[in-house]
Amino acid sequence: MYYKYIAIEGNIGAGKTTLAQLLSEVYNGRLILEEFHENPYLSLFYENPEKYALQLETSFLLDRYKQLNTILSEPNIFQDFVIADYMLSKSLLFSKINLSTSDFKLYSNFFDIIKKRLPMPEIVFYLHADTEQLKKNIQKRGRSYEQNINRHYLAKIERIYFEYFKQNPQIKVVVIDVNGKDWISDMYAYESLLGVFEQHYKVGMNYVSLNNEFQ
Repeated sequence: MYYKYIAIEGNIGAGKTTLAQLLSEVYNGRLILEEFHENPYLSLFYENPEKYALQLETSFLLDRYKQLNTILSEPNIFQDFVIADYMLSKSLLFSKINLSTSDFKLYSNFFDIIKKRLPMPEIVFYLHADTEQLKKNIQKRGRSYEQNINRHYLAKIERIYFEYFKQNPQIKVVVIDVNGKDWISDMYAYESLLGVFEQHYKVGMNYVSLNNEFQ
């Protein structure tokens, strides 16, 4: 592993947490997992998005900042590699989708202040899966409040991620196509996936398919 701090990103149900846990074991890294299950507004948001969007996004931002700030500021002589299953900018992207224009303007100003207090990941690995694959994954993991997420919303999330990456070309991003791949039970997919993290990448967007050579 060439990097000391990486983030795994992707759409809802793409497999971010599973992959982050796998990499932390392989590379003996400190693992930062998003504590979404503790957020009291999440299930309420899915029931009534307009009413609870601002509370949800604000609480997520504060929770993510607190978690990252605590862990990244603590030295660890035994583990010098850190992997998170999210980047802080995720808060900005989801709020852009979920908040009204006026609320987002206020929120983004608050976000800019907080963002300056944290180091950025050296590289972001983004898991790309189409909406059909995502819906299958969401159904399989069985969280009741996620079952009514529609394909339009999932497509909107991916679109906002790609817009963000293109608007910030200084970020090093690797987009991994994971459609139809099960790196837990498929040894070939597992080895191919690990190989992705043993490469150097240029600044900007890089694209990788587990079926093909690097693009």
